[in-house]
Amino acid sequence: MNKQTYQDIEETVHSKKLDNGLTVILLRKPEMSKTYSLFSTKYGSIDQTFTPIGEKEMVTVPDGVAHFLEHKLFEKEDRDVFADFGRQGASPNAYTSFTNTAYLFSATDNIEQNVETLLDFVQEPYFSEQSVEKEKGIIKQEIMMYDDQPDWQAMMGTIKSLFKNHPVKTDIAGTVASIETITKDDLYTCYHTFYHPENMTLFIAGNFAVEEMMAMIETNQANKSFTKMDEIMRDYPEEPEEVAIKKHQITMPVSIPKCMVGIKESSEELSGAAFIKKDLLQGMIVEHYFSKSGAFYQELYAEQLIDASFEFSTSLEANFGFTMIGGNTKQPDAFANKVKELLISTQTASLTEEEFATMKKKEIGQMLRAMNSLEYIANQYTHYHSFGVDLFTIIPEIQSLTLEDANDFLQHWIHEDRLAVCEIVGE
Repeated sequence: MNKQTYQDIEETVHSKKLDNGLTVILLRKPEMSKTYSLFSTKYGSIDQTFTPIGEKEMVTVPDGVAHFLEHKLFEKEDRDVFADFGRQGASPNAYTSFTNTAYLFSATDNIEQNVETLLDFVQEPYFSEQSVEKEKGIIKQEIMMYDDQPDWQAMMGTIKSLFKNHPVKTDIAGTVASIETITKDDLYTCYHTFYHPENMTLFIAGNFAVEEMMAMIETNQANKSFTKMDEIMRDYPEEPEEVAIKKHQITMPVSIPKCMVGIKESSEELSGAAFIKKDLLQGMIVEHYFSKSGAFYQELYAEQLIDASFEFSTSLEANFGFTMIGGNTKQPDAFANKVKELLISTQTASLTEEEFATMKKKEIGQMLRAMNSLEYIANQYTHYHSFGVDLFTIIPEIQSLTLEDANDFLQHWIHEDRLAVCEIVGE
């Protein structure tokens, strides 16, 4: 078992890659009353075309299989796993993103028993034709519920405007039509390919005994057999640099329109130091221009172009990235034009030493505050681990960024043909 101590943040991580390929990461925090455990696979909604384990030909599965699988794993032939966790005093959950699926629980007691339950239910799939058909109705209702939510439609509408071919443009849950075509065989094919321990990470943070926990996990995994896995071959379509649709308008029963401006971020494949540098700079610069403490926010507010719903977010993954800025606005066109003008102006802008020093301090401060959350640590550590980045070394990475790095990023950041607008307007 490897042990890594980080003196600057006073944390110690124990990790081990087991014989079956599973990466286990343990962070003991005895001052915490609860423990949070995250069992995740590098498999999300965009992984639709791939070579199944043990085969040579690529297949394409229907939209929404990853999310469907997440639902189905909780249901066994003779019981519902939520009830198992409930009896053991744990609160379970799961989520599917564009790139990952994760199963989790938090608890204050019976930690080892709950970890074993987590491992077992994820690694023991049961799908029947009858239960698959039943689940289709449940997921269709979920899809239709999201279809009626303006915030979700604004987000997905923006992504669909940005991307022409990449499967990120498809709703994570799929569509009502695609769900109807999913079969039990599709679920087993995706499960056996992507839920192999070699493609998974178990992260546990909280109050537990490290040696005993690792021994229990090793015993649990040694009692299961898995076929040898080679690298998973995934295929994604070619994606142009420019956006798919410059302006997309969706009509819904809303009293106040919504407007989102999307940035199609550079999609070059990065890992390690190059990835974290771009990830940090992208986030820090978006924060600098659009935070509520910034001049631009105050300007938008003074001109009554935004209200308290204004928000922004940015995301960077292995082969795609996007930024979104927007919210409710009574003047969607005026808002979009104002935001686009600012973004295009960054091509000739430059930050000062003082501004960049403040940006770095803010980023470090936000990260240190977030480190009080076990959920944040587990999810972010797992996310960055897949890019060969150690979450606990990111603060030194922030400190090492230079003004030249920031200004170089800024001047190459925005291209007008990589901007899209999505508006939600009343019927």
